[in-house]
Amino acid sequence: MSPIQLAIIGLGKIARDQHLPSLAANPNYHLVAVASPHNKLDGTPSYPNIETLLREHPEIEAVSLCCTPQVRYEIARYALEQNKHVMLEKPPGATLNEVAGLVDMAQQRQLALFATWHSREAAAVEPAREWLAGRTIRSVQVTWKEDVRVWHPGQAWIWKAGGLGVFDPGINALSIITRILPQPLVLKDAELHFPSNCETPIAAELTLQGPGGLPVRAEFDFRQTGPQSWDIDIETDDGRLLLSKGGSVMHVDGKQTVSAPDREYANLYARFAPLVRERRLDVDLAAFRLVADAFMCGRRSVVDPFIE
Repeated sequence: MSPIQLAIIGLGKIARDQHLPSLAANPNYHLVAVASPHNKLDGTPSYPNIETLLREHPEIEAVSLCCTPQVRYEIARYALEQNKHVMLEKPPGATLNEVAGLVDMAQQRQLALFATWHSREAAAVEPAREWLAGRTIRSVQVTWKEDVRVWHPGQAWIWKAGGLGVFDPGINALSIITRILPQPLVLKDAELHFPSNCETPIAAELTLQGPGGLPVRAEFDFRQTGPQSWDIDIETDDGRLLLSKGGSVMHVDGKQTVSAPDREYANLYARFAPLVRERRLDVDLAAFRLVADAFMCGRRSVVDPFIE
C-alpha cells in the first residue's frame, strides 16, 4: 500500500516538536510539503499558504493542521473543498459551530476528518478507563497547572479571543476525563481569571457533575512555576486512582501500575491513516463543549496583567 501524500499546515513549535518526528517514523505517510506564513522546513518544499501549496502539489491527499485555532476553520474548509482529508490539532476550531460545519462538509464529500485529542493517547488513559469501569466513582479532582512561559513562549495568539488561554492545556485534561468517566458531564459552576491585558483567561476553576451527582472539580492555571502539575485524582468505592504526568503514569492506592514513554502523536497518526483510507470521521467534541460552556456561563474576574 502506497504511503499517504500529506502536507503540514502551520510550522510552529508543536509541529516541529511532535508532528514532524511522528510522521518521519510512520511509513504510512510521505511528507510532501509544508505551508506556513513565517517558517520554512529545510529540505522540504515550503509555501506561505495552503492555496499555493495545493496548487503546486495536487498529488497531496491529506493535510494536518497545526495552525492556531483562530484560522483553522477557513484553512480546513478550503482543504475539504479541494477534496483533501483533514487532521485537526486540538482544539478543532475556535467555535463549536465551525467544527459542525466541517463535519457536514466532510460527510457530504466522504472525506476523513479527525479532531485529535493527543492526551487521550497517553499510556495510562485506556488502562484507567478499564479500571474505573467496574467501580463506583465518588469524586474527581483535576489539577492542571503549568508555566505558560515554558510551554508557550512568545505565542501571543493564545491570549487573543479564540486562543483559549489556560484552556489550551486545560482541554487536555477535559479530553481525558470525558474519555474515562461516565457521561454526560455537565458544567455546574466556573470562575475564569483574565489578565487585565488579555482576552483569554490565565486560570480557571470548574465544577462539573456526572451521572448520579458525581462531583468533578478542576483547577487550571498558567502561572505555575517549579514542578508542573498534570494530575487527575479519582476516589472510588474500591480504591484511589491517580493519573499523573498528563496521563502517562497511573497509580492505584499509591502503587504504580502504568508508566510508559510518550507516544501520543505517534498514536494519532496511526489512527489517522485508516480514517483516510476508509474515508471516515472521528470527531468527539465532549471536551470542547465543556470549554464553550465555561466561557458562556463562567464568572469572570480581572487579575494582574500578563508580562512575557
